[in-house]
Amino acid sequence: MEKMVRKKRILVIFFILAVLIPIFVYAQLKQTEETVKRLGTDNWKVALQQKIVDQQNRLNSSGIPEEWKSWLKVQIDQEQYYLDNDINPTTPGAPTFIRKLIEQSIGWLLLPLLVMVITIDIISGERSDGTIKVLLTRPVKRWKVLLSKYIAICLLISFLLVLYGVMAYIASGFVFSFKGWTVPVLTGFVIKNNQLLTDSVQLIPQWQYIIMAFGLAWFVCIVIGTLSFMVSVLVRTTPAAMGIMLAALITGSVLNGLATSWSGAKYFFSVNLGLTDYLSGQLPTIEGLNMHFSLMNLSIWGIVALIIAFIVFTKQDMTS
Repeated sequence: MEKMVRKKRILVIFFILAVLIPIFVYAQLKQTEETVKRLGTDNWKVALQQKIVDQQNRLNSSGIPEEWKSWLKVQIDQEQYYLDNDINPTTPGAPTFIRKLIEQSIGWLLLPLLVMVITIDIISGERSDGTIKVLLTRPVKRWKVLLSKYIAICLLISFLLVLYGVMAYIASGFVFSFKGWTVPVLTGFVIKNNQLLTDSVQLIPQWQYIIMAFGLAWFVCIVIGTLSFMVSVLVRTTPAAMGIMLAALITGSVLNGLATSWSGAKYFFSVNLGLTDYLSGQLPTIEGLNMHFSLMNLSIWGIVALIIAFIVFTKQDMTS
């Protein structure tokens, strides 16, 4: 942890968030103002009804792929459910902003990239600097050295999530108000055969939903950190390790957009990162994906990566 602090890594992350989060808040504010201006009212029911109409018009237009039609149908059904049950899914306030932000942060690759920045040179950086030679001369077993580094990574990732939430709450609270923690939110939507099932839908306070969303985001970040940890052990230089992880993360985004008909794509770890999408009831882009499959897939990738990292670090010559 002391080494990570000396590298000013935490300050870099803080600076990135201090720049990006106000931009996100401002963009959300302008979008809200534009919607009110376009509709001539700030009534959420009117806005939601207009959104449903717009989506229905898109659904009826020609040239839309079948995958998009399925996604639009699920969106329309979900929004209609909110409307029929008199529940505002976009209640103004900092908690609502945080909920929307954490739901999108994995898909935008914002959090995965920040995690990669924190973890990618934990071993490869020391090999490049030559400090790993001094470290391994100490009378401490290699697996303990590596374990200490992995624990440090997990602690930093946890700190990153807390910092992300606190900064988002403070920045958005001054713009949208700090209230809204007890606003009811719907979760438990189930999608089967491209149809939205509402039998398991539950109404929970927004604070509980946010905790669940952050828990899923934390799990995803830990898996990304573990994979970056493994790559840092296997690759000798930090730029090469960063390139590998960046390519792996981008591959998931590309497959989600272009390989929706290839069921085999669901076995790639980066395709399964959107766990918060299941929480909010979004239609998976690839058939066969669901919460249980994605959790199992990411768990297996993480465990295998951790095993490989420990085997390689304890057996190979890390000083060359």
